[in-house]
Amino acid sequence: MPKPFSRPRTLLQVVKSYDEALFLWPARTAISLHCHTHHSKEILDFIPHYAAQIPVVARLFQREMKRYEMRVGKPIDFASAWWTPPVSAREVWETETKQIEERLHLRGLVSITDHDEIEAGARLQVLELKTPAPISLEWTVPYDIGYFHLGVHNLPRERAAEYAELLLSYTCNPMTYELKDLLVMLNQLPGGLVVLNHPLWDIEMIGTERHNAALKNFLHEYGEWLHAFEVNGFRSWRENDAVMKMANELRFPVVSGGDRHGCQPNTTLNLTRAETFPEFVDEVRAGHSKILVMPEYNEELIARTLEAAAEILREYPSHPIEQQVWTDRVFARLESGETKSLSNLWQRGGPVWVRTAVWMMCLLGSRRLRPALRLALSSEGVTL
Repeated sequence: MPKPFSRPRTLLQVVKSYDEALFLWPARTAISLHCHTHHSKEILDFIPHYAAQIPVVARLFQREMKRYEMRVGKPIDFASAWWTPPVSAREVWETETKQIEERLHLRGLVSITDHDEIEAGARLQVLELKTPAPISLEWTVPYDIGYFHLGVHNLPRERAAEYAELLLSYTCNPMTYELKDLLVMLNQLPGGLVVLNHPLWDIEMIGTERHNAALKNFLHEYGEWLHAFEVNGFRSWRENDAVMKMANELRFPVVSGGDRHGCQPNTTLNLTRAETFPEFVDEVRAGHSKILVMPEYNEELIARTLEAAAEILREYPSHPIEQQVWTDRVFARLESGETKSLSNLWQRGGPVWVRTAVWMMCLLGSRRLRPALRLALSSEGVTL
């Protein structure tokens, strides 16, 4: 863990009203960090955990899992399957900049961080965009019995593929390199930013106590080479508030990170007087950050998550043929080593329990059902 006073005292301001923010903070630019596109591989190892919590689906899911294990002789390996979001890099850049320009009347900069993949940023680099997009990724860092996600922003264009290959080699085989050496390398990049994304989220599902113990040890060993913690747009305010308190104690800046996977723009942004991404990085690395929470963040997290899930499962007739239905965007690695989409493996959209789950998720995520869902959540005393 960083030594006391080894970092500048963080100037962190968080405002939940953008009218108030723009009144208090003269800004030239709004920064949208942590976005995902169809280049991002989202591992499906969370399926058993969440399927068990959906009414009706839970019973069907357990029955089908038992049938599969009896037929094949082993359980399904959900970690060998993944899905991709339904939006392209250009679509993400356009929706993020549109929100910033039309609602805030500011210049917008967008950093896309797909999981262990830089293709989105690389593609945007060759387009004639009015605001350039950095090449970034969300790096999966194995640690102890779990892993952490680091937002690695603004890799140098000429060597981005080389740096990404080094990082992913460590993800696939942590014995390949020393993590410290890789973090030192990233720290030496001019204009580079390394963010510990959603630090308090037990994303590995190993239990809060074990996750927090691993986090403490990780920060003790490698905190010196991290630049900021993240306030995440899809985590509860209770968790984000705890992240900010932890950051203040350890003298880390905190930056925004929307973490969008669907079609809606990020609900957390950074405001800055910087005009370029490297200038913004200089501010953060000096300990200065101004976070704006958009009004949509204050909607029920469960409702927003269901809406994003419905967007992910929705059909998109205007997309390329191989990306139109959700089964086109879910992939499995077979025992032969071959990778196929579910569209190639299933007939008529898959088993009944899968079609039932998809139908229910799309229904629950519908904006038309939002008032009824809000009433149900309040009657159950759900707070976030």
